Amino acid sequence: MNIAVSSTSSPSPQVSVVPVLSDLAKGHCATPFDELGLHSHPSGKGLVIRTWRPDAAKVEVFDHRSGKLLGAMIRNEAGVFELHLPRRKNPFLYQLNVHWENGHSFLLYDPYFFGEYILAQSDIESESLYRHLGAQVISHKVNSKLNIQGVLFKVYAPYARSVNIVGSFNGWDDRLHPMASADDGIWRLFIPSLQPGDQYKYAICDFHGNQLPLKTDPFARHIEQWPGLASVVQGIESYSWKDQVWMSKRKEKDDKEQPFSIYEVHAGSWKRKENHDFLSFRELADELIPYVADMGFTHIELLPVSEHPLFDSWGYQPVGLFAPSSRYGSPDDFRYFVDQCHQKGIGVILDWVPAHFPIDEHGLARFDGSSLYEHPDPRRGWHPDWQTCIYDFGKPWVQDFLISNALYWLDEFHIDGLRVDAVASMLYLDYSRDHGEWEANIHGGNENLEAVTFLKRFNEKVHSKFPDVLTIAEESTSWPGVSKAVSEGGLGFDFKWNMGWMNDTLEYMKLDPVYRQHHHSQMTFSTVYAWSEDFVLPLSHDEVVHGKGTILTRMPGDDWQKFANLRAYLAFMYAHPGKKLLFMGAELGTHKEWNQNAALDWSLLENSDGFHAGVQRLVKALNHLHSGEPALYEKDLDAPGFAWTTGDDSSQSVLAFRRYDSDGRSVQVICNLTPVVRHDYRIGVPEHGLYAELLNTDDECFGGSGVKTGEQLQSEEIPVHHQTYSLSLTLPPLATVVLALS
Repeated sequence: MNIAVSSTSSPSPQVSVVPVLSDLAKGHCATPFDELGLHSHPSGKGLVIRTWRPDAAKVEVFDHRSGKLLGAMIRNEAGVFELHLPRRKNPFLYQLNVHWENGHSFLLYDPYFFGEYILAQSDIESESLYRHLGAQVISHKVNSKLNIQGVLFKVYAPYARSVNIVGSFNGWDDRLHPMASADDGIWRLFIPSLQPGDQYKYAICDFHGNQLPLKTDPFARHIEQWPGLASVVQGIESYSWKDQVWMSKRKEKDDKEQPFSIYEVHAGSWKRKENHDFLSFRELADELIPYVADMGFTHIELLPVSEHPLFDSWGYQPVGLFAPSSRYGSPDDFRYFVDQCHQKGIGVILDWVPAHFPIDEHGLARFDGSSLYEHPDPRRGWHPDWQTCIYDFGKPWVQDFLISNALYWLDEFHIDGLRVDAVASMLYLDYSRDHGEWEANIHGGNENLEAVTFLKRFNEKVHSKFPDVLTIAEESTSWPGVSKAVSEGGLGFDFKWNMGWMNDTLEYMKLDPVYRQHHHSQMTFSTVYAWSEDFVLPLSHDEVVHGKGTILTRMPGDDWQKFANLRAYLAFMYAHPGKKLLFMGAELGTHKEWNQNAALDWSLLENSDGFHAGVQRLVKALNHLHSGEPALYEKDLDAPGFAWTTGDDSSQSVLAFRRYDSDGRSVQVICNLTPVVRHDYRIGVPEHGLYAELLNTDDECFGGSGVKTGEQLQSEEIPVHHQTYSLSLTLPPLATVVLALS
């Protein structure tokens, strides 16, 4: 490597007193390479080495090649050490032997020797910031025979007056490693000999010279748990993936035409160890994946795994967007979990949170003393519901940061989909705000135009880089075209959560059956708009917290009726157009609200003949029916795939409809949502022949009463419901049945 030897005009042969050194003493140095390291001596005679070690009692210089001691350095009052080498003309590699007052000493390479290399760094790609910023372990080539391993730190802090690195390698002394600023706003420093596992933070002074709280690295890939919260250097990614078959098939198939049944999981509370500790990602792989595979779910959706100090936030207040939570292990442990999912044929979806971030002082808020990430106007930059900051989506840096983060998870962890949290809060400037608490956009409307632009760009970049990855919006309003392509005027998501279906149907199901006839439209209205978007039907974590009870406890009646209602409702969901999502624990029929601090109540299954085990068996049967019956998924997102048989029998609270596959074959779905057994109930069918029960939620194996729809379900040439043929059925109480031509 060619070292640039700078020259100065100062004639003093003593330790230089220059502005840079004065700034070092004050902790405000932004250009440490101007004076530290190896330079031409101000006198014009030879070279000078300067180092900033205010913690040292003595510093010596050794020639790296010969190992020869070149001399002891002279220290000034500020703590800058200097050695003049009048006979040296050519740059050379040296080492510093630093002595402390207690007699201890250590030998190191001088970080400020590498000035030319550091100051030449300008290879930042906006869509892959994670490859460039943060702590990058590198092997730096000094010459043809010598490589020096270390860590190259880069952090974006354009409004900072100075940035120093503190960590386990320098005793957390915020004086010792000032970084160099550049015109691009990125501060840089290469520290030789650092290794994976070393901890660090950034000590930042704002524009006015005020010291900010120590900051974790926004691009840290591993973060220590509370109270330390230090960023942790990670090695070069070397995990050996074994999911090539899955990744190849993922590129070949259209997921929208595939069975899609999601098991939503909170990693910290699905199960716990006997001592109440968390299961690691690898332990989850050993226990969760076989369970999900046996139950027949096609995907696992994880609540946010990005590092979040507040466990009670469930991950929705992330501070380390690039770091899988160290509660559950290392980044490679998480790669192992995803890899094992793929090898077992299970896709992995991550909840992703670009809408807001918490105000933890070690995080992004006021990162360099300015509103670098958040919008400076509290009417746009502060979320009143969650007491969090809102990203300034109009800033190119913020867009690049977030999109780079999304691509990071897809690239380095083989994630199959991103469910974007709180999209509605991003789209509307008046979200959760009263009159006078928000500012209209340039057209006078309430749309957040910058957020709209960001979401479109996010989806375009994701689908451009990873066309086989899905994006899903949690969007609870009637914003048009959420799941339409950007080229068609939409936001570009693949799917949107159908919150309207969820709210309407749960409101209906909690009614005593005697009143349901007056609210029949709550079960049918969703088919009015079911194909306006590509929908996921969510029974998510939000429906089992904050005093809402559980899906089971919403149901009316005694225990028998509650469980019968639950079974009928779950089967209705699986038969209804749209992809399926079920939060963990719903399959157990639990009475207790979800508690992130405790495992699910698996003891409910101890009685294999009980209601709880029956619900679990039903969900397993529904998943396997869903994936095995093309009529329930092939035309899930197309209106011709659905037809009402009778949607207006409100007086008896009966729903009957058909689902069609791509070849025109249909299954019949009938829901009797009263506790009354209905004999000789006739429904029209398009095909003539003998029909069989594919599923009956009143089956005794599910905890039901065992009422069958009939012994011989032979269609008759009796026109009903605009069909040539019909079936005469016995409808079980509070049950959903699925029939098909045998």
